[in-house]
Amino acid sequence: MAEDTVHRRLTVVVSADVVAYSRLIGADEAGTRAALNSHRRELIDPNLAEHHGRLVSTAGDSLLAEFTSVVAAVQWAVEFQRGMKDRNVETPVDRRIIFRIGINLGEVIVEGEDIHGDGVNVAARLQALAAPGGICISGKVFEEAHNRIDVGFEDLGEIEVKNIARPIRVFRAGPERVETADSGPPDAPALEVPDKPSIAVLPFDNLSGDPEQEHFADGMTEDLITDLSKVSGLFVVARHSSFAYKGKTIDVRAVAAQLGVRYVLEGSVRKSGNRVRINAQLIDATSGGHMWADRYDGSVENVFELQDEVGVRVVSALSVQLTRGETDSLKRVHTSNLDAYELFIRART
Repeated sequence: MAEDTVHRRLTVVVSADVVAYSRLIGADEAGTRAALNSHRRELIDPNLAEHHGRLVSTAGDSLLAEFTSVVAAVQWAVEFQRGMKDRNVETPVDRRIIFRIGINLGEVIVEGEDIHGDGVNVAARLQALAAPGGICISGKVFEEAHNRIDVGFEDLGEIEVKNIARPIRVFRAGPERVETADSGPPDAPALEVPDKPSIAVLPFDNLSGDPEQEHFADGMTEDLITDLSKVSGLFVVARHSSFAYKGKTIDVRAVAAQLGVRYVLEGSVRKSGNRVRINAQLIDATSGGHMWADRYDGSVENVFELQDEVGVRVVSALSVQLTRGETDSLKRVHTSNLDAYELFIRART
């Protein structure tokens, strides 16, 4: 498209997505589609009209909408999530249609009835950060809405997300997480948290687009668990407990309560050719806030150094005092043979 034909505008973008849609469709395709159409007809579309929102597009389990008012967008999202919670009361947990919602105020590119660009991309990333049944909003939305609407907000800090150049200031808004078949009940018994700093390293996501690289992400997670376990000032949850949450939609605070820890480390690994990128974020589960989030880029030849740096940052953020031996163990020497390492972690995972 030629530059002089590109039309842009500032708008409030809402991105919504069904949690575990593939599982629902796999279990009952006709029933899931019928239920989703019913929710659209009886709740989603009427509420959009009431709050002067416009449905831009739908694609299976997701929807994209825009509003001219920030307050109207947040109010619609809160009412929508509360409405969905009420509609799910009589539905078995494993058949419930539960949405995550992200809201962003930003500039979009307009093409006919469609919108796209960074304003839409950020809303989609916020949606992915939301808990099942929850809403995440950008800092811009918070600034416009927090003193004009009777909704609770929680600051999650600045979070670095996929394909967005700068970290996003994220806030949780409105309803709390709801129960899903994938994440377990929110009222699961909590374990007692140890006196010393305690952490669970959750399986890192494989963002490489290649299922064959899944073992690489799992191997990195296991290495971090092993390295942190060598620090006497830390309580680290064992691998088998952390990996029980692999591939599941989770609420960090619920997981931390179930595992008996205060802190959770989660992240992702992208390996492409000779390059690797690690995203990691350390979360204080008592508040849901981020203590730090960072991105590490390098070649596969220095992946071990990148991995070590993540471990050092965790220890530093938790203000854990290292002994001399522990300091050395966090700067260990690995094999320089990447092929051998990959074969090793394939066998181990």
